[in-house]
Amino acid sequence: MRLDEQKSYRLEESGQYAAPSPPIRLPGRRKSESATRSPGAQHLMRLNPNLLKATVVGALGGLLFGFDTAVIAGTTHSLTLTYALTPRQLGFTVSAALIGTVIGAMAAGIPGQKYGARETLRVLAVFYVLSALGCAFAWNWDSLLLARFLGGLGIGGSSVLGPVYIAELAPARIRGRLVGMFQINIVIGILLAYLSNFLVARQALGATEWRWQFGVAALPALLFLIMLFGIPQSPRWLVTQKRVDEARAVLQKMGADNPEAELQEIVSSIHLETLQKAEPLFSWKYRLPIFLAITIGMFNQLSGINAILYYLNDIFAAAGFSKLSGDLQTVAIGSMNLLATLLAMSVIDKVGRKTLLLIGSVGTALCLAGVARIFLTHQHRSYLLWFLVAYIACFAISQGAVIWVYISEVFPNRVRAKGQALGSSSHWVMNAAIAYTFPQLAKSSGAYPFLFFSAMMVLQFFVVLFLYPETKRVSLEQMQQRLGIE
Repeated sequence: MRLDEQKSYRLEESGQYAAPSPPIRLPGRRKSESATRSPGAQHLMRLNPNLLKATVVGALGGLLFGFDTAVIAGTTHSLTLTYALTPRQLGFTVSAALIGTVIGAMAAGIPGQKYGARETLRVLAVFYVLSALGCAFAWNWDSLLLARFLGGLGIGGSSVLGPVYIAELAPARIRGRLVGMFQINIVIGILLAYLSNFLVARQALGATEWRWQFGVAALPALLFLIMLFGIPQSPRWLVTQKRVDEARAVLQKMGADNPEAELQEIVSSIHLETLQKAEPLFSWKYRLPIFLAITIGMFNQLSGINAILYYLNDIFAAAGFSKLSGDLQTVAIGSMNLLATLLAMSVIDKVGRKTLLLIGSVGTALCLAGVARIFLTHQHRSYLLWFLVAYIACFAISQGAVIWVYISEVFPNRVRAKGQALGSSSHWVMNAAIAYTFPQLAKSSGAYPFLFFSAMMVLQFFVVLFLYPETKRVSLEQMQQRLGIE
């Protein structure tokens, strides 16, 4: 909601809403300062050390998210031998973490709104540590499933609250790039998992190899927990708690262009919420944001990305590659994932979210069709790596870079955490379903899953083209008006 088009409100130091009054200026700040700020000064603002630190820490949950997502790829063969798993049981072993992820994603919005994202992320970091150690020291299949479920709770919760925390700190004009750091950390985590699997495999550890592959995640998890004690709560959450002075101090510390103007915009948005009781997310006026969050979460997984990441070593083995060769090629794919994500983050606020999704839909559909043809004809297997590398690049510059940014942008403040939880939940429910069924489908024909994923990307192209709005460079409050939410 633009301040020059509405009744303006401000919060007195007592925390109560007052009638409109002239805008409060920070000492020594001229009225035209933000308007006349040089490009160099704006660039410095983007690099504000406190903002960067909070963003990096908030996004570090994404690194653990990515590591836990991909580390399973190097262990599936060993787990199958250790516990004599059938394809169905292997699918359940992989999806056990995803069941926890769905629950974590659905439930995270409640403590996130009550206690704040920072406090809830601290609890989730503890879950990450316990999960890594639990998998490493699992004494039977059931204990392994329990540890993976606990890690899933951490993944699901952080996938909701990490982007929300960053979005509520970030200025609109660079919000896409800052929230995108969560996705960058995810792909760094994926690359580190593949690299770790490769390095551990070279140590010839025998039957304990898979335990080391799981256990190394405890180190970044512990680092995440420690660093969470050095960042502030988000200013939007502080205002909802009537801790206005603290919110103002955070905005100033984060290097906001005009802290008072931003504070009043937050207050104006939250003021509308105080005029009504907490309302359910599932109401008619939120139909478009709900549709956008659910469909982008579903399409993210219908691209086949996590099924491929989870079973990447098995895919290469099915194509005739050795285990060590497969481990090395996963590192190549993880590296491309990182490079393409960094490229996407550099252009997401210029090119826009919708355009990237359209480009990625075309590229992923073509690459998946190529993989399917290799498994159908059993020819040109040397092209498999290149098709998968190109697929990862197309995914990373589109869905991978956009999903968490987009979901965090389309909901108004009063239901943003719940909306983020909904979108994340749709993502993880579809993820769990695909991870469970993929080994069984691939056993009958390696081509069928890839043909299905390719068709879904064609469908995504038309849904995005006709139904998705562009959100680049639009403030979170202004987005309410664009989506027709009063």
